[in-house]
This record gives sequence, C-alpha cells and structure tokens, in this order.
Amino acid sequence: MITIALPIHTVSEANRRDHWRVRAKRARLHRKTAAALVPRFALPCIVTLTRVGVRVLDSDNLQGALKHARDGVADRLGVPDNDPRIEWRYGQAKGSPAVLVTLEAAQ
Repeated sequence: MITIALPIHTVSEANRRDHWRVRAKRARLHRKTAAALVPRFALPCIVTLTRVGVRVLDSDNLQGALKHARDGVADRLGVPDNDPRIEWRYGQAKGSPAVLVTLEAAQ
C-alpha cells in the first residue's frame, strides 16, 4: 500500500460560480499534479482519494471535487477512469487542504 499527498486545494465544483477559464485552469492543475506525483501501480487495484479540507462535503460534492484528481490518477495508471480493474473509494478529513491518494493491490 502506498499513500501520496497531493498539494492541491479542492472545492465543491457544483456550488462554485467561477468563470469557465478559472474552472478549466483548476481542472488542469489537479489532473496534471495527480498524473505527475502518483507512482505507477499494477492493476487491479483499489484507489482511495481522501480530500483534506477545512469543511466536510456531502458525498456527491465530494466526488465532484475529486473528479480531476481521479482523472489524473487514471492517466498515470494508463487506463480510463471507468476501467473495471480499478475500485475507487472516497474519504475526507479535516486539516490543511490536500488530497491523499492511497493505492493498494486488489484481492
């Protein structure tokens, strides 16, 4: 099992009213950061994305906030994010903004 802390600040995308360029820039940053910092890992695997932030989000906003990080992890693993060999899990904690990515082998 490997855990990596990504230095990105996630927000609830569903509740933001940002200009499209601001949203696109944030999406690019999250995706590229995840793809660059997450190591390669053998499939099948379980990927847990844990959002660390000041406030806790509800479950649908949590997945939306982590969408671009998920895309970046899938890019690094060399598969689309809907590949059945990856089981995606989500969590959250309070603290300084970051995303924790945990990779573990599937049973």
